[in-house]
Amino acid sequence: MHKTYYVHVIANFNNKVLYIGITNNLVRRIYEHKDKLIAGFSATYNLNKLVYFETSNDVMVVIEREKQLKKWRREKKNLLIESMNPLWLGLSVDWTA
Repeated sequence: MHKTYYVHVIANFNNKVLYIGITNNLVRRIYEHKDKLIAGFSATYNLNKLVYFETSNDVMVVIEREKQLKKWRREKKNLLIESMNPLWLGLSVDWTA
C-alpha cells in the first residue's frame, strides 16, 4: 500500500502570512489548522486557507521540497501559488475531516 504525502501552503484571510508544512493526511491537517487544534505559528497568525499543495509517494521528496520552498523569497512563493491557484482561493472550502 502506497502512502501519499503532501507539502502544503496555507495563508491568512488576506494572504499576507504564509505557512509551509508537510503531512500524510491533508484533510485532517487543514482541519487542525482551521480549528486551531495545534498551538503554534498557524494558530497565532490565523492561517487556515489552503492555497497550494503538492503530493508524492516518497516522504523524503516531500521533506526536501518543504525545505526548498521555505528558503524561497516571498515573490517566488507567490508565483508558485498563482501557477496552481491564480485567485488564491481556499482550496479546502468544501472539505470535512
